[in-house]
Amino acid sequence: MTSKEKIVVTGMGAVTPIGTGVENYWTNLINGECGIDMIRRFDAADLAVRIAAEVTDFKAEEFLPAKLIRETDAFTQFAFAAASEALSDGMPASGDRMGIVMGTAMSGIDTIAATQEILTNAVHKNVGPRFVPRILGNIAAAQIAIHYGITGPSYTLSTACASGGDAISEGAMLLRAEETEAVLVVGADSTLCPLVIYSLANARALSRDNDDPRGACRPFDRSAGGFVMGEGGGALILETESHAKARNARIYGELAGWANNNDAWHVTSPEKEGRYAALCMKKALDRAGITPDEVDYVNAHGTGSLKSDEAETAAMEKVFMSGGKNTGKGPAVSGTKAATGHMMGACGITDVISCIKAIESGILPPTLNLKDPISEMDFVREKREGVKIDTAMSNAFGFGGQNASIIVRRYKG
Repeated sequence: MTSKEKIVVTGMGAVTPIGTGVENYWTNLINGECGIDMIRRFDAADLAVRIAAEVTDFKAEEFLPAKLIRETDAFTQFAFAAASEALSDGMPASGDRMGIVMGTAMSGIDTIAATQEILTNAVHKNVGPRFVPRILGNIAAAQIAIHYGITGPSYTLSTACASGGDAISEGAMLLRAEETEAVLVVGADSTLCPLVIYSLANARALSRDNDDPRGACRPFDRSAGGFVMGEGGGALILETESHAKARNARIYGELAGWANNNDAWHVTSPEKEGRYAALCMKKALDRAGITPDEVDYVNAHGTGSLKSDEAETAAMEKVFMSGGKNTGKGPAVSGTKAATGHMMGACGITDVISCIKAIESGILPPTLNLKDPISEMDFVREKREGVKIDTAMSNAFGFGGQNASIIVRRYKG
């Protein structure tokens, strides 16, 4: 392909706490549904944090063979299901002309924690032979590749909560390098276990509003008290425009820009002025060949952690409120983790799906629980309909100073 040829999105899949399947996810998101509730997967009575956004409508047997269910962790199952939906219109390429890039923050941590607890308390010390294959970061991509016969490049990235966004960037680079004709990009995590909750709670990163699960995550609100853990999976099919047209594929949108960088600041805290997050967004804009004025909508990282939200807001203000038509309030901004919780590696992809659906439908999802905004930016507090959206940005930021920005726009063939 030439460096100027468009990269397009031809498949999407989602497994989220507010619905399995892209349409279920999107319908519930725009209608203000919230997936945050009391933890039911295990007894959390003794934990300081007893709330999370669990995937509740997922039936693994609808997507995976019985043997694979027995041999895989939940993050692999979510990844597999999202990939299956994205591929539901058919494989865009075969063999080594099809690649896969997986993004996950913590891969099989749930299995690791559960296995160690069993081993510690067991009289007979025994660990099953499938323990290691269940927990490996690359195993989700491997299981998908085995099932679908994908023999092209296979990469797994782990850049904390930016993993999904970075997986999209890596997929685009594979296409630019002509390593593949199409790429399946997947992100997934399931980290809801006492081990992780104890650690993040002790770090004061999680909301402790156990008495009000729905109101616990408050992105961009002055009262924000921490994020809420979620889980899920997301998937996209990326391919060149010419390849998609040659096979008469349905094109959902264009991947116009992508970028990655690092704050080089702190392990858990973002650079407070948002300088490098802003630079990441600008690099994505430059790659897309557009100005900040042309961005109509931003699906923000928006975790509900005040320091993180303040840094992200500072970054968005630097990019979008420094001149042009957006002076004053900038583009419309949603923080959808108030509905889904923080899905870690999955959110970088499901948030891009939200951007594509916003462009397609002219509907913007609300930022739940936003009453006292920390900025004058144009935050979407209630669902907006009949909005002309041509270009949208999704941001994903993670521990270690990881920044990822993705830009999608309306496809014009």
